[in-house]
Amino acid sequence: MKTNILLVGHGSRNKDGNREIEKFATAWRAMNPQWHIETCFIEFAEVLIGQGLDNAAKGADRVIVVPLILNAAGHVKMEIPHFIADGRKRHPNVEFIYARHLGATEPVLKILKRNLRKVMANMDMPDPKSTGVILLGRGSSDRVANGEVAKMARWLFEESDHEWVDIAFTGITYPRLETAVQRQVQLGMTQVAILPYYLFTGTLMERIKRQLERLQTQYPRIAFSQGHYFGFEDEIYALLNERVNEASGDAENAGCTMMECDGCVYRQAAEAEHHHHHHEEVAV
Repeated sequence: MKTNILLVGHGSRNKDGNREIEKFATAWRAMNPQWHIETCFIEFAEVLIGQGLDNAAKGADRVIVVPLILNAAGHVKMEIPHFIADGRKRHPNVEFIYARHLGATEPVLKILKRNLRKVMANMDMPDPKSTGVILLGRGSSDRVANGEVAKMARWLFEESDHEWVDIAFTGITYPRLETAVQRQVQLGMTQVAILPYYLFTGTLMERIKRQLERLQTQYPRIAFSQGHYFGFEDEIYALLNERVNEASGDAENAGCTMMECDGCVYRQAAEAEHHHHHHEEVAV
C-alpha cells in the first residue's frame, strides 16, 4: 500500500512564518526518508489544504493528514475535516486518515520547562519566587483549546518553583498579556518570564514583541524576558512521528487514532448551531 503524508501548517501573513514551516518540513523529510511528505497550509499561503490533499493523493492508496497545530480549535475540529471530506469525494479510491494534532502533552511541557530555564538564565537566574511566568497562547473561541493552554500552565507550575504561572492570549479571548503583567506586578513580582505557546514566527509573534516594548516602558523597574517559540525542537518532530505511526497502525494505541472531531458530537452540534444561528439570535 502506497502511503503519502500531508503536513498541514496554519499559515501566516508573515512570509517568514510560512518559510519556517517549509524549512521544518524539509528537515522532517530528511529524518524520515521512508516517507513521502507533502506540505500545505490552512490559509495565507500558496498551497492551501484542498490543493495539498490533491497533491498527496496522486499515486497514493492512503493519505495520512497530520495537523502541525498545537491546540484543537476550529481549524482542527471543523475546517480540516471538511476539506478531507471533500477530498474523499474527489479521490474515492484513496483512503484519508486524519491524525491527531500535537496537543498539550508531556513533550510540549518538556520544551516549556527548557525554555523557562533559558529565560531565567537570560535574567541572570533571579529568585523564581519573585519571578512570575506567563504562558502566552494564540487564543481561540473554543474553550477546550484555551483549556489546553491552561493545562500546560498548571503542569509547568507543578514542576517549577515559581509561585505564579499565569496564562494570557494574544487575541480572541482573555486575559491579554497587559492584564496578566499588571496582576503579576501587583502581586510583587519583580521579574516576568513570558513563554510564547507558538510553533513558528508570524504576525502574532511580531505583535508580542511590540507589546513587550510597551510594557517595558510602562514598568521600567520590572525585568522582562521572552522565550522562543518551539517549532524546531526535537520533541515536535518526535510527536509528529508518533502521530503518523498511530495513524498507520504502527503504535500500541493505533486503535484510538480517530481525531476527536471526526464525526464527534462537538462537530455535529457546531454544525447544527451554524445552521440555526439566525433562529437562536431571534429567540435571544
